[in-house]
Amino acid sequence: MKALLIVDLQNDFCPGGALGTPEGDIVVPVINKLIDKFSLVIASRDIHPEDTVHFEKWPPHCVKGTKGAEFHPDLNTDKISSKLEKGTGNRDDGYSAFEATNANLEYLLRKNEVTELYVAGLTTEYCVKETAIDAVEKGFKTIVVTDAVEGVRQNPGDEQKAMEVMKQKGVEFTTSKEIEKE
Repeated sequence: MKALLIVDLQNDFCPGGALGTPEGDIVVPVINKLIDKFSLVIASRDIHPEDTVHFEKWPPHCVKGTKGAEFHPDLNTDKISSKLEKGTGNRDDGYSAFEATNANLEYLLRKNEVTELYVAGLTTEYCVKETAIDAVEKGFKTIVVTDAVEGVRQNPGDEQKAMEVMKQKGVEFTTSKEIEKE
């Protein structure tokens, strides 16, 4: 079974958001096309409390109950069967979807007999990277959809470095066009 995991496609990570990627919203139509190719679609979200040590490192973002914490308004959420919340405590955490506090992602994937996990969303250098690496370490064949992820681009070259680290850890890569051919 193949599953699609949409990582943190939230308003605060899109252009104009508190921690926006320069072009984060360009992945929305790509992901919307991909959703119909998978029988299992899962999405993660940062859901931070107002007061957290996480904000010592980052500007406040994705605070519980705010518009910034909501999924991008154009994302088709109808087929998302599980919505994972991460970063919910007073710790510098919530990078990997496997850190969700409201559900156990590994259990969910194994229960559904997922063997291939396709990862899309935001941001390449942080949450996408950490989620993909965790998935590989937990024994899942993990494929990042390169035209369905986008980086925050805090420093030049960070996105490419993240891709290299993922590749070294065993993450594979594909494009939405390759998936559409299947």
